[in-house]
Amino acid sequence: MLPTITPTQIDIPPGGEVILRHQTWDDYEALLHTRADKAAIKITFNAATQEIRLMSPLPRHGKVSATLTDLVKSLLRFQAYDWESFDPITLKRFQQKGLEPDHCFYIQNRAAILGKERIDLDSDPPPDLVLEVDLTSLTDIQDYEDIGVPEVWIYRARSLQIYQFDGQHYQEQENSPHFPQIDLKQIIPTYVEQAWLEGSSVTWRAFEQYLNEIKN
Repeated sequence: MLPTITPTQIDIPPGGEVILRHQTWDDYEALLHTRADKAAIKITFNAATQEIRLMSPLPRHGKVSATLTDLVKSLLRFQAYDWESFDPITLKRFQQKGLEPDHCFYIQNRAAILGKERIDLDSDPPPDLVLEVDLTSLTDIQDYEDIGVPEVWIYRARSLQIYQFDGQHYQEQENSPHFPQIDLKQIIPTYVEQAWLEGSSVTWRAFEQYLNEIKN
């Protein structure tokens, strides 16, 4: 099946990726309108390169993304944090960048977005934590510099990368300040891969038990 991209239709087979070059912000907004609620197709825009990328994730992508999200929620409960999360979400800086992370969390800034159906980065803060799963395509961490998300996790090739924004660029870290007690780079891949082999509910219970043992 070949990709179909027209003013009225967007169809990309699972695992497919299309790059459109010499594109404008208006082109990007038009594609978002055409896609409408087909959230399975991710669309990103980069004004610096004038590129729009359209990607249709593989089934494994959704499984890994859901597992990683569930693990983060368990970690947030472990730390007694309140949070709000969004999936799907489009993060846009007007005329600069448009990104669609696999999942995002508002933690410190959750009160600022309560009751809002859409996030406007001209007036709302960016998410405190973004999750990206790289199976179909690779995340360029520099793309997030225009958005200014404080912390980005990228799960790629059975490993976890943690990045923090210093106000200009992202620096890779060994751990997350949100969860300082946990060796995330070791623990997260173990449970993500366990979920693929043994099932989500079994893995979630095992992870919750692991956290309870740390707490006690």
